[in-house]
Amino acid sequence: MSESDEAKVYTDRSEITDEQSEYIVGASDKMKRVLHLAEKIAPTETTVLITGESGTGKEKIARFIHLNSARAGRPFVTVNAGAIPETLIESELFGHVRGAFTDARDRKRGLFELADGGTLFLDEIAETSPGVQIRLLRALQEREIRPVGGDTNLKVDVRIVAATNKDLREAMADGTFREDLFYRLNVFRIQLPPLRERREDIPFLAEYFLRLYCEKNRKKLEGFTDRALALLLNYAFPGNVRELENAVERSATLAEGTHVRPLDLPPEIAEGGLPMLTEGKVETFPDDLTLEELERRYIQRVLDRKSGNMTHAAKSLGISRSTLWRKVSKYGLRVD
Repeated sequence: MSESDEAKVYTDRSEITDEQSEYIVGASDKMKRVLHLAEKIAPTETTVLITGESGTGKEKIARFIHLNSARAGRPFVTVNAGAIPETLIESELFGHVRGAFTDARDRKRGLFELADGGTLFLDEIAETSPGVQIRLLRALQEREIRPVGGDTNLKVDVRIVAATNKDLREAMADGTFREDLFYRLNVFRIQLPPLRERREDIPFLAEYFLRLYCEKNRKKLEGFTDRALALLLNYAFPGNVRELENAVERSATLAEGTHVRPLDLPPEIAEGGLPMLTEGKVETFPDDLTLEELERRYIQRVLDRKSGNMTHAAKSLGISRSTLWRKVSKYGLRVD
């Protein structure tokens, strides 16, 4: 099978390079919790369902689970179920026999067979049709598959990790996703937080991606200016980690000198200004503040706006209460 954007097969650990396995930043409490869950479940054979918005790194967590399991030396197969045409997906997943349909000139092994002994990552599982869902359910229940056009079943030893950016309970309610398949997949669920809810990770991710693209493009950059990093921290990143990576790649390409500056950032980030503290009103900060001073002032303003309510302030900042308390102590902030 040739590799494509829809399906990829890694046959052993050595084929998963550092770039592909991309270190997973866990500076924030929410991401540390995700990594703790992934580490706990990895050595087991339990089916895992990873949920979260597009771009949050669901495949990275699936690969992390595989590499920390007893199956690490076996194939890790990924497939984007939503990107394969309905007419081809059964053949891709389960294979087909010769003569099963026009153009089926040879026997083809499906992704379940290719993943035998390893892990099969089914991304965008909510996009599969009812017919495919029935066959997936049987494969999960019986640990066997039947190639398209075949008359015998094949035993497969595959661990399933599925992912979706949709609410499967809503999909069940509107009849587009089978309830029995949901409960087969939802044995152990890991919810990935969006980047806007773990802003502490942005500097680490940004530096990681900057090193990656400097190495790729043979450039030497020392990092980001304080204001450029502050703009990254202030941006909502609707596209999550994937959008941050794209932004850093663009910045690394454009940057001249030793650091990435605001003018190197994508316009939607560079023109976003520094922080919006009240709806409809932007309160600006001086341009010459260090990142530490900017953070100190911003947190103090949020605390003042929330009347010292630590829970509400932490939620507004997208950090945990414990992280907020550490910053209050560090900066000597006033909590009314």
